[in-house]
Amino acid sequence: MECGRKFARFVEIVEKLRGENGCPWDREQDYHSMKPYLIEEVYEAIEAVDKNDYQSLREELGDILLHIVFFAQMAREEQQFGIEDVIESISQKIIKRHPHVFGTTEVSTSAEVLQNWEKIKLAEREEKDVKASILDGVPDKMPALLVAQRIQERASRVGFDWDNSMQVMDKIKEELAELEMSIREGDKVHQQEELGDLLFAITNFGRFMNISSEMALRATIDKFRKRFRYIEQKLKGEEGLKGATLTQMDAIWDEAKKKNI
Repeated sequence: MECGRKFARFVEIVEKLRGENGCPWDREQDYHSMKPYLIEEVYEAIEAVDKNDYQSLREELGDILLHIVFFAQMAREEQQFGIEDVIESISQKIIKRHPHVFGTTEVSTSAEVLQNWEKIKLAEREEKDVKASILDGVPDKMPALLVAQRIQERASRVGFDWDNSMQVMDKIKEELAELEMSIREGDKVHQQEELGDLLFAITNFGRFMNISSEMALRATIDKFRKRFRYIEQKLKGEEGLKGATLTQMDAIWDEAKKKNI
């Protein structure tokens, strides 16, 4: 197959980069030094998706593929595993977790697919660890909002969930009231706890509305940046900002909103 031939050639290219006569920079890297670059490439791919920029998406997916093969090559050098083992492992996992496609299990909805997925994953974890939890496997290194949504989704798949979004909205109001109470009490530890509870409840509401809180917040951050830069441009940079009043900046902010910036 053409795809297989090109992939094999790409693996050889990465192997050469790491080889004796390869690139000094690539040869110096290890798992830990490459972590930030892998994370960065994933976010760049997400940004390309958000912009509907398919040319950039193609390039960013290539960069992610480079990191996957690069990590596998480092593992091969340590005689741990190779890229073929990575491919075989994920192939087996996909087949095992989709018995409705590759087996005889019958499902009628996406919800049933996800429920079966979690049951299979839990059984797999129990084979390795008697203390396995359905919440295991959600990486703590991910952004906190994304972690919150993922563990909420997993709990929901076994029935631990609210009945509807309005119940979650009531929970948000309850957590906001408790945060206000902690502010009046002046208890910083309690304030942090209640703020966390509020963020968790808001994330849960986003899940009910089929909205990623992580992506929603990122979109708002991007919007804030654009509007604040508009203020900077109007006031001619940092010196103008220092001399401007809040009323002036608010007026320019409203102007940016009207221009749909």
